[in-house]
Amino acid sequence: MVFPRKRQQDQAALIAGNANLPLAQSIAHAYRQKLTDATVSRFSDGEIRVEINQNLRGRDVFLLQPTCPPVNDNLMELLILADACRRASARSVTAVVPYFGYSRQERKSASRSPITAKLVADMMVASGVNRVLSLDLHAPQIQGFFNIPVDNLYGMPLFAKDIQTKYKKKANMVVVSPDVGGVRRARALAKELGCPIAIIDKRRDTPNQSVVLHVIGDVKGKTCILLDDMVDTAGTLVNAAEALIDAHGAAHVSAYGTHGVLSGQAVERIMGSKLDEGVLTDTIRHELPKECKNIRFISAAPLLAEAMHRVITGESLSALFTATNK
Repeated sequence: MVFPRKRQQDQAALIAGNANLPLAQSIAHAYRQKLTDATVSRFSDGEIRVEINQNLRGRDVFLLQPTCPPVNDNLMELLILADACRRASARSVTAVVPYFGYSRQERKSASRSPITAKLVADMMVASGVNRVLSLDLHAPQIQGFFNIPVDNLYGMPLFAKDIQTKYKKKANMVVVSPDVGGVRRARALAKELGCPIAIIDKRRDTPNQSVVLHVIGDVKGKTCILLDDMVDTAGTLVNAAEALIDAHGAAHVSAYGTHGVLSGQAVERIMGSKLDEGVLTDTIRHELPKECKNIRFISAAPLLAEAMHRVITGESLSALFTATNK
């Protein structure tokens, strides 16, 4: 991953909500620009109060606000910030939403269910957002829910660089997709690393519990890299690691996931699992217990900052889709 090049001061303004201030500060540091002075607080009745304390007229604004839990609060902050920027005569408003909340509600799952991801897209556009920059959207078709440009970056280059640094013996490595839906993602990482892939055939008994039925591919004696876009309860990855080691003879299993939702007992589940480690990006902020030794985070800030710079300068973002970008 290439850090943003030294650049002349541009007219961009970086404004952070409260969803993930450490990530916003890291993005600003990588972008080599200070965060714009803005107040995002609460009135006594809980309503969100936003005030921009610097001039935005004619400037390109980046709103740094993943809509992670608490999703509704962080989403409303984003919408109100966008409205404030629009009314302050900003030239453009780009919502940098590394984690896109409600992305798992991207289709009708029952006859009278909503498509909430589409509703969120409409709300963002109505609030004044002109462009969206996200990371590993759970469902790629969400890009089509917007009538504005949507740039969907991938966490794969971050993971590939980390894996290349940590694992030197690529010949003994295999990238494993935890389900059929993640094959394309696993294939891209395997191509970058120059190693084979394997696929887990699973059955989901409940929304948060899955059972491994088969493993397609040779994993015996190998280091398995499980790859997923989202780690929620961690049940899928923990069950997959157990099956790979106990039933199929894998030597080691590590898991990489872009978004660590880590709801419920996810942290405890990973700590007590057969995973060597779980590696996540910092799109969602967590305070882990001190005894947790097998979960670590890598920063998505350099990738997001470089993408923001390319949005401003009109450069191609496709160069950011590989670990060897220039």
